[in-house]
Amino acid sequence: MSESAYERLEDVILDPLFPELDLALRAGRHIDADEGSNYELLAEALPFLEPFYHRYGWELVASPAGYFYLVPLGERLSRRHLTMGEMLVGQALALIYLDPATIETAGSATRAQVVELLQHLVGEERLYLELHPRRRRIDERIAAESVRREIDKALRSLAALGFCDLVDDDRLRLRTPVLRFCEPVQALEAPAEALARLIARGRAALGEVTATDEEVEA
Repeated sequence: MSESAYERLEDVILDPLFPELDLALRAGRHIDADEGSNYELLAEALPFLEPFYHRYGWELVASPAGYFYLVPLGERLSRRHLTMGEMLVGQALALIYLDPATIETAGSATRAQVVELLQHLVGEERLYLELHPRRRRIDERIAAESVRREIDKALRSLAALGFCDLVDDDRLRLRTPVLRFCEPVQALEAPAEALARLIARGRAALGEVTATDEEVEA
């Protein structure tokens, strides 16, 4: 392993890449190897940055799967929990990521896959109601388009957090941090099957995937 470019915290902070990287982390973004220089900075500077962020009430997490993210410690910092739509879509992306067929496509997926998977696991009517928590019954005239619109909205949010890349109007590329959505089942023998059951039962809950901003209304 090559010698680290940083000998002290000041060296890290003075790196031209650090300001934007710091802002991205505080905004909830997950940084994996696809981020290139930003990922290398975090990997090399981890011994300096862990205590640095801890002083401000953050934990800099280095996942064994190969990505970094911040988690707030205690209650002093405002927290931003994912919406139900973002959580459902994130879990669907994780399920697709775990599918061996996805490896053959280099992590590629389509928006249609996400919609079809959620409709299959959750059911069309309940999916509509989960994505529209303020409504008590389905409006069949606009249901299909409204579901797709909410899923697109969730995908944009998840892409901003580093869970996927939006390639074009239909295709997206899944990234390693999407495995965070597998955390409730990762210790089980068949995590993909367990995750599918969670989605089907509406158990879309996971501590704090991102907790840096105040909650955004669906």
